[in-house]
Order: sequence, then C-alpha cells, then structure tokens
Amino acid sequence: MNSTSGFLRRDPAEVAPWAETCGEIRCLIVENDGAAGEVHQVQIRDAKMHYHAKTDEFYYVIDGEGTMTLGGTEIELHKGVVVYVPRGTPHKAVGDLTVLVICVPRGVMHDIHEVE
Repeated sequence: MNSTSGFLRRDPAEVAPWAETCGEIRCLIVENDGAAGEVHQVQIRDAKMHYHAKTDEFYYVIDGEGTMTLGGTEIELHKGVVVYVPRGTPHKAVGDLTVLVICVPRGVMHDIHEVE
C-alpha cells in the first residue's frame, strides 16, 4: 500500500491471470498490500469444491450466469447477484461467470482447502 496516500488502485487489465481452484484469477488487492482484505477478479472455470477455515468471502457477479453450491444448497447466479460465503462453508461455482471476490481477512491464498 502506498504509505503516504493510504490507497491502492489496480486495473485488472494490468494484472496477469493465473489458474487456481476456481478458474482464472487476477489478484487485485493481495495480502502483502496490507489492506484489511483481498480482492480478486475470477473467471469461473472448472471450480473445485473447497472451503476457507479463516476467511469469509463475498462474491459479486460482474457478468454471466451459473450456479453456486454452498454446503448442500444450490443457488442461481447472474449479473448483479452478491453472495456471502462464511468461513468453513464448502462452496463451488459453476457456469460462465466473471466474479469479484472480496476476502476478509487477508491471507485467503494460504487458506484454500479442496474437498473434491
């Protein structure tokens, strides 16, 4: 984080994507930035069921349609939907989705536990 300004600005077009548990991720605000949480843009592709022991997540659907399984419940997703996923909840999204994921507290990349 810029210590004199106290803010961060990241353009997803300037962040290289890489493959992870949910698909293709662009880490926009990361643990080392020192913010209260992390922000990732994810293109959902072949997501695996997983949970986070210490991290809550907020998913905001930027574009697309699909479903998310949380525990044993399946919900519908489309552009504009927001989903809160409390820590410890197994979850997985399926479909053609671009999402913004806010993770609180930071450190989610060390807190991914795949269950399938």
